[in-house]
Amino acid sequence: MKSRRSNARTVRVLDASAFIGDYHTDDDTATIPSVREELEDDASGYRFDALEGSGMRIHVPDEETVERVDRAAGTTGDATELSRTDTRLLAAALELDATLVTDDYAMQNTADALEIDVETISQDGIDERRNWTYQCQGCGREYDDHRERCGVCGADLARKNPS
Repeated sequence: MKSRRSNARTVRVLDASAFIGDYHTDDDTATIPSVREELEDDASGYRFDALEGSGMRIHVPDEETVERVDRAAGTTGDATELSRTDTRLLAAALELDATLVTDDYAMQNTADALEIDVETISQDGIDERRNWTYQCQGCGREYDDHRERCGVCGADLARKNPS
């Protein structure tokens, strides 16, 4: 995805993959508190602690911004794929006008809908935004939004690639 910013220096919001993947930048960085809880191995936790000690900001986004991200994820069909931490990271990037650093495709897709810049770490980024749909596993009926069960036959729904 192309960068939407023209300034050379920006804030980067880091998800857990940045600490696991040994990501490095000289730009200002931020994350949210629950990312630390997601890091299971000692090396990733050490990188988090080292970055926090060298000036990384911990940012807690406003609930209104989190709700905006939830609405965007609902529109793209990524709401069921995003954790609460993912949603809060997207909200932090939105509030700070930051670049989100992640390899997570659902986060990238939602970020694109919110016009948040994304930088990947070790995976290729998304090529296009997708607005996922949901299809009944029984009768085949399609829905634009996620539901637990089909309103016609009651079978489970599965996320369907819109292409």
